[in-house]
Amino acid sequence: MDLRREARNRAADVAVTAVAAGLGLIMLQAALETYPATQRTEIARDLPIGALACTVLLLFRRRWPVRVALLLSVMETLASSAMGASAMALFTLAVHRSWRTTAGIAALDAARVLVVFRLAPMQTDREYVEGVTVVLLSYTVIISVGMLIRSRRQLIESLTERARQAEEGQRLRVEEARLLERERLAREMHDVLAHRISLLAVHAGALEFRPDAPLDQRRAAGIIRKSAYEAMEDLREVIGVLRDDAAEAEPERPQPTLTDLPALVEESRRAGARVVLECLVPDPAAVPARIGRHAYRIVQEGLTNARKHAPGARVLVTVDSPAAAGLTIEIVNPLPPGFVPLGLPGAGAGLVGLGERVGMVGGTLEHGRTGDDRWRLRASLPLPG
Repeated sequence: MDLRREARNRAADVAVTAVAAGLGLIMLQAALETYPATQRTEIARDLPIGALACTVLLLFRRRWPVRVALLLSVMETLASSAMGASAMALFTLAVHRSWRTTAGIAALDAARVLVVFRLAPMQTDREYVEGVTVVLLSYTVIISVGMLIRSRRQLIESLTERARQAEEGQRLRVEEARLLERERLAREMHDVLAHRISLLAVHAGALEFRPDAPLDQRRAAGIIRKSAYEAMEDLREVIGVLRDDAAEAEPERPQPTLTDLPALVEESRRAGARVVLECLVPDPAAVPARIGRHAYRIVQEGLTNARKHAPGARVLVTVDSPAAAGLTIEIVNPLPPGFVPLGLPGAGAGLVGLGERVGMVGGTLEHGRTGDDRWRLRASLPLPG
């Protein structure tokens, strides 16, 4: 990238210098035609100064644009062929420096032009006015073009920076969505594991204090009960850092399973959504709670997306467990007219969380536009054999 930019800069330098040389030759020719034969500019003295001016412009215009503009303004008074280099130095100044700096040096150059043209052997006042007007208008056009190029570059840099910030913001939002979903999963795991470990401790305690149980079994049950209690304490300590102790923190509640899907759909219907649920699973209660909980969250996110991006559309939710295919969840809704996926910042954060959730159990997640102008979210979750 740096080599390419360097090559572009060199090519621009050569082009600017070529334009300066051409303008210098034109000005020299005009001077030779204007002045009487006895007062013609000496070409042998003029051309070397013009060549030196073009060389200075080529080598140093980017490094020291202000100094080069001032130096070439002085050289312009010594040779007509250096006027092109002086004009392109003002162009470079307008591209690389602020308008205040450019305006100040341009004003000095304009004053120099007025003085030099007044001292030159012009034949009439009209020729003086015409000559000054042409030169000053030329300088104005050149400086205006340079300032337009500067403004365009600043605009491109601003848009590039905004795009970079938008991409960085999107990356941070996606990362935040992943972290939030992992925290949510950790809380759910805490609730489930706490319930199971507490059951283990209760049964172990009952066996420990059973009078007719052998002594070695009661001792083993006591060890199991103590270990379960310690595991509960360790679990609270590790997972507790993910819980918010503020007053607005959500209270613990039973985690949803596949049997809670009808209630979720009914809640969406009461909110005004047109949802149809087709649950083809023979026995939803037999689905493991862990898989059912993930299926519930997938349907919940799918209904939220449909309500957000296609309000009022008919949403079809299909849950099935075909043989050897695990549990499949599909949410389909028609796209609204004129729908265009713009990829706005923040879009898709919920899908990122679903990807984390599905990947944790070894499932697959698909989402996107179908060929018949519908949006489909499909997840496949493996069931234990």
